[in-house]
Amino acid sequence: MRHRIFIAINLPKEIKEVLIQKIKKIEESFNFYKEEFSSGPIRWVKPDNLHLTLAFLGYVKDEDLPKIIEIVKEISKKHSPFSVKFLKIVYSEPKHKIPRMIWVVCEKNKELFNFQEDLKKSLLSFGITDLETERDFLPHITLARIKKWEFRKIDPEEVPEVDEILNLSFEVKSIEIMESHLKREGAEYTILESYPLKE
Repeated sequence: MRHRIFIAINLPKEIKEVLIQKIKKIEESFNFYKEEFSSGPIRWVKPDNLHLTLAFLGYVKDEDLPKIIEIVKEISKKHSPFSVKFLKIVYSEPKHKIPRMIWVVCEKNKELFNFQEDLKKSLLSFGITDLETERDFLPHITLARIKKWEFRKIDPEEVPEVDEILNLSFEVKSIEIMESHLKREGAEYTILESYPLKE
């Protein structure tokens, strides 16, 4: 059996609640297009699914899961809790391009980058070579995905503005191994394992 796996930082309830209110505000600016096109150009992430991905592994075999679990467990023991700060909500691409997402930009953080780099190297040494994180790590929270074929119908001059300044931060105390179940109504995430960082 194969499992769709990623490793992530999950958000505290109070952070999610603030982001949910921001989402509702942005969503209002797209309501006109939802009526015009029957379904809006934006597919919002379910509130329970908000997270920061450290490594997306894709489909993993049953026999590989124990080693991945061991890697995450050992790396968690090596790193102390650290803070993550959210700076703003923006489109993922510049204004002259059709964006792929609406996301929360995270502050560049030495502890976060060191943790992610340590995790990536360990997974690559295990033989997982198709990591999405082989690209430059750009920490963010995905709030919505853009339906490009519908978004193109909007006059460029009328594209709703998305530029919300944030000042949110929290301490990361644990890392989770997550499984993604793809369903028609959207992905559902399950925590397979959770490991506290070093005290």
